[in-house]
Order: sequence, then structure tokens, then C-alpha cells
Amino acid sequence: MGDDRLGLFGAISIAVGGMIGGGVFSVLGVVVQISHAASWLAFTLASLGSLCAAYSYLKLNAKGENRGGSVAQLQEFVDNTTLAGMVGWTLLFGYVGAIAMYAYAFGSFAIGLVGQKAVAGVPLHPILAIAAVGIFVVFNLLGARATGTSEEALVVTKVAILVAFIALGLWYGWKNASLEYGLSTIRQGTPVIMATAISFVSFQGWQLLMYDQDQIADPLKNLPIGVYSSIIICIVIDALIAVVVTSLVSPHLIATEPDRALAYAVEQTFVGHAGFVVVSIAALFSTGSAINGTLFSSANLAKGMISDSLLPDEAGDGNADGAPERTVLLIGVLAAAFAAYGSLNGITSFGSIAFMLVFGVMCYLAFREHDDDAINAAPPALGALGMACFIPLLVYHLWSAERHVFWVVCVVAAAVLGLELVYFQGRTTIHEGIEEFEQRLS
Repeated sequence: MGDDRLGLFGAISIAVGGMIGGGVFSVLGVVVQISHAASWLAFTLASLGSLCAAYSYLKLNAKGENRGGSVAQLQEFVDNTTLAGMVGWTLLFGYVGAIAMYAYAFGSFAIGLVGQKAVAGVPLHPILAIAAVGIFVVFNLLGARATGTSEEALVVTKVAILVAFIALGLWYGWKNASLEYGLSTIRQGTPVIMATAISFVSFQGWQLLMYDQDQIADPLKNLPIGVYSSIIICIVIDALIAVVVTSLVSPHLIATEPDRALAYAVEQTFVGHAGFVVVSIAALFSTGSAINGTLFSSANLAKGMISDSLLPDEAGDGNADGAPERTVLLIGVLAAAFAAYGSLNGITSFGSIAFMLVFGVMCYLAFREHDDDAINAAPPALGALGMACFIPLLVYHLWSAERHVFWVVCVVAAAVLGLELVYFQGRTTIHEGIEEFEQRLS
């Protein structure tokens, strides 16, 4: 791995790559089916909840002696290694699911460009999704500077295309008096709240920077700027994209092609097939950068957990210079498998629940430390309360509207929890046995 550090722009690119890749190109269609023209508000509310969580993380990071994300902060402020480890495992599986979600979307847009779903009877989607993960595994193995450089190029290209589409879409909608803001849906309340909960997975990309602090130049200065800037950028882009898409495209078309909603929005309106191609290419850049950034940072999270014995040594080298190569490969293989065989709705829902759960815990932890003058109690309190409300609402939505996805999420969650309990209970038993043996010898 290289010794070069990511600059501020590279750090922002890592976070923006994940959040936009997970928003307008991955979950937009799912969110629009729930909240329709009010989807802009659902994305905005989810991002505001994410801002509260970001504030909590950054304040705990500044207050504590250990620099890092949820795992390091729980170890320091709660002093419960098992709890910290289980949270870390949950996050890692959430990130594996997020990478799979991005790869799934990558495969869908690639198929749209190719124009066919199979070759010689072999489905192309899983092959393309696996290939997407494989490409960025190689990028990450080249080191931090290679990752930062590729991320900057991907994000600049993607954002430029999206901004152009937003400008043209708003102009077209205004000219034809077709812009809609979903006021009737907002008055109903429930659809917006449900859509907010399911879209939360698209606003977790900033957290990846917490695990990259040793890879970022001047982290005390660049980390807060990078986190807040990336969230604000994504609030604006996601909300405006949602307005344009829901104003210009029929709900039926979005329901039929939810994973390519944005590309079809362009094709069906004023640009034609050329616009479909351009936006699909932007989607490949976007979901690719999301895979890239999430893989890079989740491997750094895993490295810290390996160093603290919260993951087995077989998962990678905890003393590696940069993200451990074995860890990058392991995360990539798991994500590729989920992308090839998993359900997009199931992966998205599990990811949202996992991140909301962890972010809610961290907001509560920051609220508990609000006696420190540097911590304002309001953002952590709002964040913890919001997560506590959104999680059961999302579970209820899955049970009532998407029963098969509900059971998929339950099975995945039970499997993750079972693995965590087996590892940490087994580790505790082994440690107790060693201590008893040493006492007998003495």
C-alpha cells in the first residue's frame, strides 16, 4: 500500500461517491414508489438525520483520545469491547450490503447500455455486478493515492452530468409548468416518513471518512469540513434530482424500472436516447465510485478491528500500511456474492436498519456527553429520537407492504447476530479458560 494521504477533495469525493451512488442511482426508484413527488422531502429528512449523526461522531472524535468511528468511540466511552465488536460487525455487514447494492445498480445500468439481458442464455446482470466489484478491488489494492485519484475523477464526472441534468430538467419543467412538489403526499405524512427510513442507507457514506483518518492529510481540519460538505452537497443534488424525476416521469414507468428511473426520466422527456446513454454512463461512474469508496474505508474499519482482536487474524493484517489486501479481497468477494444472488430491496432495507441502529446509538452516546461545553445536546437528541422512530416504522412498512423482503431482512439480521454471538461468546469462553489455567499454574 502507498504512503500518500488523501487531500480534502479526495476525502469529500470518497463520501460523496457513496452517498450519491446510493441515492439517485440506487434507491431513488424505491423511494419514489413510496413517497411519489414528495421524495425530495424524504431525501432531505434522511440527510438531516445523517447530519445529526455526523455531528455526534465528530464531537465524540474530538473529545476522545482514540480517533475512529463507532467501534473506537464505543470502546472509549462505554468500555465494552463486546458491544463495540458487535457494532463493528454489524457495520461491516452493512457496508458489504451497500457495496452489493451499488454493484447491483451498476449491473442494471450496464445492461441498459448494452441493450440485452443475457448472452447465450447466460444472464448478464450478475456477471456485470461481479465485474464491477472486481475492478474496484484492484483499484484499492493499488493504495490510498490511487483510490483517491480515481475517486476524484469519478465524482467530478458524475456531479457535472447530474448538475447539467438538474438545470435542464428544472428549466424544462418550469417551461411546461410540470414541476411537482408532492404537497398532497406531504399532508398525508406516512409515505414521507416511510420513504425517509428506507432512503437512510444512501446517506451513510460520510461515516467512511471516520475510518480513514490515518489516510487523510491534516485530519483535524479536513475531516469535519469533508463530512459536512459531502452531506450538504448530497442534500442539494438528491432533492433536486427527485423533484425533476417525479415531475417529468410517470409513476408507472418508475415502478416498472425503479433501478434505472433517472436514465428513463431523461429519455422520456426532452433529450431522448442520447440522454439515456449519458445518464447511464454517469450512473456507472456514480455506482463505481460508491463501490470504490466504501470498499476502501470499510477495509480500514476492519483493519482497526483486527488490531483490537474484534475480528479474527485470518481476516487480514491489522498492522498493514493502509487497508489490508486480504481484507479488501474478503469484503469484495462477499459483496460480489450478495450482488449476484441477493435482492435489491432486501439489501437496501437491511442496510438502512443497520445504519440507523448504529447511528442512533452514537447519537445517544454523544447526548450522554453533552455536559461538555463543546457538545450541543440538540443534534444528538434529535438524531437518537429520529432513529428510534424510523427503525420500527421501516420494519412495519416491510411487514405490511413487502412481506417477502421483511423475511429476507429477518434472515440476514439473524445470521449476522448469530455470527457475532458465536464469535464473541467463544472468545470470552477461551479467555476465561486461559485465565483459569494461568491461575492454576501460579
